[in-house]
Amino acid sequence: MSGNGPRWTQTWLGGLRSAGVDLGYPGERLGLPEGGRGSIAGWGRRIGALVIDWMICTWAIVQLLLRMNPAESPWAPVVVFALQYLILVGFMGQTFGHRLAGIRVTAMDGGNPRLLPVLVRTVLLCLAVPALIWDRDHRGVHDRVSNTMVVRM
Repeated sequence: MSGNGPRWTQTWLGGLRSAGVDLGYPGERLGLPEGGRGSIAGWGRRIGALVIDWMICTWAIVQLLLRMNPAESPWAPVVVFALQYLILVGFMGQTFGHRLAGIRVTAMDGGNPRLLPVLVRTVLLCLAVPALIWDRDHRGVHDRVSNTMVVRM
């Protein structure tokens, strides 16, 4: 069997990029720049923002303000995280962690996301699994369902 394209095993074992197929940069299909302001946020910034937000919710709010032990009330940090995420992203487009990481959540048209899509996005983000499945534009299932994206500021 001969041909000019990649072998079929290269496309599913190593991914399309390892087979020499050019997919472009994340966000190119969406009309976003490759880097700088307005480009798709990288995983380092997104994970950093999530860690900051989770620490704020777990330590500062749950332990200090509510005087609850997360080990005894494991649902408390998730509820606090969901509330702060819904309120801050729903009204400002970003959480404290997003702000520190230099990223924000936007609707696909570039404006602020509406409250209902943010609610759906928040629920899916709290389930964790949808956020771990993403496309080549770095949009997780929670982004795709809510018609949002995370971009650099």
